[in-house]
Amino acid sequence: MVERGEVSVLRVREYLLPLALVVLAGVGWWWTVVTSHNMVPTMGMGLGNSMVVVSLAAFTVAWIAMMAAMMLPAIVPVVRLYGRAAARGTVAPIPFFIAGYGIVWSIVGLPVFFLWRQLNQPLAQVTPTVGRIGGAVLVGAAVYQLSSLKTACLRHCRSPLSFFMRHSHNLDRSSGALILGVRHGLYCLGCCWMLMAVLVVLGTMQLAWMAVIAGLIFIEKVSRIGELVAKIAGIGFLALGIWLLITPALIGRLT
Repeated sequence: MVERGEVSVLRVREYLLPLALVVLAGVGWWWTVVTSHNMVPTMGMGLGNSMVVVSLAAFTVAWIAMMAAMMLPAIVPVVRLYGRAAARGTVAPIPFFIAGYGIVWSIVGLPVFFLWRQLNQPLAQVTPTVGRIGGAVLVGAAVYQLSSLKTACLRHCRSPLSFFMRHSHNLDRSSGALILGVRHGLYCLGCCWMLMAVLVVLGTMQLAWMAVIAGLIFIEKVSRIGELVAKIAGIGFLALGIWLLITPALIGRLT
């Protein structure tokens, strides 16, 4: 039987975990603000291999900070639930679960880097072609926001208890917790990959768009009306995308 003192410790841990995630997200926002002014289009085609490595390292740090800022607040419910089990010793320590989640988004950063390296300079020129590309991406994001795949991934993320019940294999082992974190990261990726594409097109380090996308991700995953908000956002993306396709010069006001 759990004693009162142990219950108090469990409650403290339960609230410390979300607080720690929020603090890490705050650090991510701070670092993003600091580095956003330095992430100029220096990753053009003329860079040598050694400079590409340096640029990749810099981008990786910025990407991890950005993902921490945007994603960590939205996973508070699932981390809090896992933390309760970890505090009771029924599952592996929580760092393994979070590490699995982080691995997914860190790996995603690699193709994003090469995409950004190819598109950063053209996008900075704000040409009609860029406007049409932005419009096409927004229309694609709208279609995905309204798709059944988006809804399925979002429901997995929005129902942490159901998620754990479906994937509760070998969670007492570090490998099992790591795999669970990877699975949750993949569902999260399924929810957000088109939102990340919108962010790349409208400006990877644009703080205003980062805040908009981060707010949308948080509401979709945490709010009771998250699925409805996702569909409303899809309609908004569709309208903005069509507007950009018709009036591509509008891209200059958005980036």
